[in-house]
Amino acid sequence: MARHIRARDVDAVLAYGGFEPSEFVDGDWDPGYRTAQDGRRQVNVFHDGPGEEHHLDTYQAELRAVGFHVVADQQPGGGRRRLHVTRP
Repeated sequence: MARHIRARDVDAVLAYGGFEPSEFVDGDWDPGYRTAQDGRRQVNVFHDGPGEEHHLDTYQAELRAVGFHVVADQQPGGGRRRLHVTRP
């Protein structure tokens, strides 16, 4: 079973890796990554802006390199792509 994880821990890894977080400005998201807590044992990572697939692949490699378990997913009904991040 996966261990407890916090969105701020995943955010810290991506920020340390030189990635920029997205920001909500004037009713729209500026390009970058965004983390969202999904229960106690999972964090979702999204990319806002162009190049979504490429950026998610890059985030996935960065997070796996530091020991997180990462699974690429897509929201139901053809929604947004995202990464499910857990601690093994």
